[in-house]
Amino acid sequence: MKPLGGQAIVEGVMIKGTDNYSMAVRTGKKIKTKKEPFVSATEKHKILAIPFIRGIIHLYEMMVIGIKALTWSANQQGDEEELGTKEWIFTFGIAIILTIVLFVLLPYYASKFVYNPDTIKFGILDGILRLIVFLGYLFAIGMMKDVKTMFQYHGAEHMTVHCYESGKKLTITNAKKFPPEHARCGTNLLIFVVAVSIVVFSVVRTPHWYYNVPARIILIPAVAGISYELLKLSARFKCLKWLSYPGIWTQKLTTRKPTDKQIEVAIAAVNCAK
Repeated sequence: MKPLGGQAIVEGVMIKGTDNYSMAVRTGKKIKTKKEPFVSATEKHKILAIPFIRGIIHLYEMMVIGIKALTWSANQQGDEEELGTKEWIFTFGIAIILTIVLFVLLPYYASKFVYNPDTIKFGILDGILRLIVFLGYLFAIGMMKDVKTMFQYHGAEHMTVHCYESGKKLTITNAKKFPPEHARCGTNLLIFVVAVSIVVFSVVRTPHWYYNVPARIILIPAVAGISYELLKLSARFKCLKWLSYPGIWTQKLTTRKPTDKQIEVAIAAVNCAK
């Protein structure tokens, strides 16, 4: 049984298999699917499959696939002007800038009012504030109607993947037996990123902002690579399962109980990817 990953898209679900990724969206009463071939660079070039490096490659590939999937899903809704990849890249570019401002600059300068940047206490407070901003952001966007719907599809994706991995027949009834949270979710990865960044940024520090701030941005790929390995370990070994608990709890903010029709879309995406 090949492992599956995925994400929620506009009125649907994207599922990534080992050699393809599929998309399924609801358009009125119908479900439209699409399947695209995809082989990871870590499969083509074994040197890129080295631990820590593979996590960075995986995240980059998921971002690229995610942009394509979101573009396709958005273009299936209504008769509005179609969005292109350039528009989504621009949107993601703005999102990256906002991410740096909210999760790097804001916690850094807020912590600087309390502690000297060249102290461990500063690094801990910086990390705690980063976590608070992250959770607050998830709670705030979760109040938006469109985001709530996407979070429902996120839950449907997890429940269907759980059902697939359990070996049970993919039906709405069977999928509803599983929780909307999943140990390999990207939300778990982000929690690991926050935790790892506290350690890394506490070690790599000086009293000078013109070193600390760029270092935080430059080290994001390294932090992500370490976090990815921790995510895989927590999902693979039962003795490390406790590491995924904070991420599972956080998924209470990023997933919602889906409707039967949304689960039906997720099942179509999984069946298309198999």
